[in-house]
Formats: sequence, structure tokens, C-alpha cells
Amino acid sequence: MLAIIRKENLAEGIKLFEIGAPQIAAKARPGQFIILRIDEKGERIPLTIADFDRDKGTITLISQEVGRTTADLGKMETGDKILDLVGPLGKASAIEKYGRVVCIGGGVGIAPVYPITRALKAAGNEVISIIGARTAEQLILQEEMGAVSDHIYITSDDGSTGQEGFVTNVLARLLSDGVQIDLIIAIGPLPMMESVAETSRAYGVKTIVSMNPIMVDGTGMCGACRVAVGSETKFACVDGPEFDGHLVDWQLARSRSRMFLAEEKIAQKCSGGDCQCQKNG
Repeated sequence: MLAIIRKENLAEGIKLFEIGAPQIAAKARPGQFIILRIDEKGERIPLTIADFDRDKGTITLISQEVGRTTADLGKMETGDKILDLVGPLGKASAIEKYGRVVCIGGGVGIAPVYPITRALKAAGNEVISIIGARTAEQLILQEEMGAVSDHIYITSDDGSTGQEGFVTNVLARLLSDGVQIDLIIAIGPLPMMESVAETSRAYGVKTIVSMNPIMVDGTGMCGACRVAVGSETKFACVDGPEFDGHLVDWQLARSRSRMFLAEEKIAQKCSGGDCQCQKNG
């Protein structure tokens, strides 16, 4: 069991957890993730490693409450223990000196793009960051992203902070203005990543996205996290989670992300001991 060392409420429904996990912290690299299970009856869910401290032996996870397990995780406090946590999993981001890199984070996707941005900056790249959220209250890690970026653009859907609109609006303007970009990395909701990939496609700028499909074992055995990339079927847990956004079959990815919506709604109603469906057999 692994203890929660620190908990912080970043925004409504978005929680940060610093967890004592020295073995994972020792090997974690930007772009990798873990799979955790809160208790014996809990499901296993993947969360990208938002940060790690090898000296302290801790990793940082940022979770948005969108389902039963993330809601239960959000109720945990400092000192509570998570039953099991496996990682680091997945392939690490390819960090090298590309030149000028644009790092894009949408919503809670800012969390996983942060360590990648930091590593790219440390590798000598010029980093332009674009981060956005629905509202100012939902924007996370603005200071942290600014500290590891040469230039940063802020957007919000409602205009309550930064520029009104989407992160893709800023990217489209940079590309149309002729700004030389050597690589784009985008992490966020599926529609955002797809929009980024379509925006950059016409300019031929390589675009990497991080896929987060349904996962079960995280080792490539179950096949639940398969994604279509070009003419091949890939498993996000072992072949990814990062893929060429211009090759991802976005229609299939959207379809697979909605497979268990009905079951998720039932699970959200059955929290704690107040589950009528269980009581009724």
C-alpha cells in the first residue's frame, strides 16, 4: 500500500496527489503513466505521471473526477493509502533537441504535458506552450508551465482568462503567420488532440498526441487499449501512449471511448454502501 503524502485541490473536480512510491520515482520518465487500484473492489485506472522526485521518492498524479473511481480517489486525503499502484508503464517521450517545439495542454491534459515540456526545455529546445481550459477556474499549472517555456499562450473557452477560444486558434495563427515549428506535442481531450492534428496536417508539422483509451492490465495482454494508427493496430499501454496524430484513426478512438458510458453512469450511482442495484440483487 502506498501513502498519499500531499493532496491539493487545483480546481473544481481536479485534485493533485503526491504519493510515496520510491521505486516508481526512481525509474519514471516524462510521458509514462501508472495504473492504480484504490481498494480490493476498485477498478484499475491509468493516470499519467505529472511529476516525480527521485530524491524524495515521490510521484505526482493529477486526477479529474469524471467517473466512479476518480470520484472515490478525490475523496481520499493526506495519510490515506492506495492499495496498489503499478508503473512506470508505457514508452517515455522521445526527448531530444528538435529546435522549436510547441507543447499544447488542454484541461487536465496540462498535467501530463508539463514534465514533457520541462524535459524538452532542458534538452535545449525553444519551447512555445499553449494551455487552455473551459474557464479561468479550471486552468491548472499556469506558473509551472510558464517557468519551463520560452513563450506561453493562455486560452479559455469563455474568455475569463487569456485569449477567448481554443488552443487550436493560437496554433493556427502561429502556423499561418509562418512561425517555424519543428514539432508539436498535444495532450488533452480527444476532440482537442484531433483538432490540433488536423490544424497542423496542412503544414506538414509532425504532431505527437498522447492517447488514453480504456485500459485493463496495462501490459498489452488484454487488448482493451487498442488504437488504429495508420494501417496498424497498436496498444496504447505498451506501444504508446504517444502516437503520430496524423495517423491516428480518430473516429475509432471516439467510438471506443464511449463503449462503457452506460456502465459508468451506473457505477457513479453506486457509491459507498448506498447502492440500490446491489441491494436489489
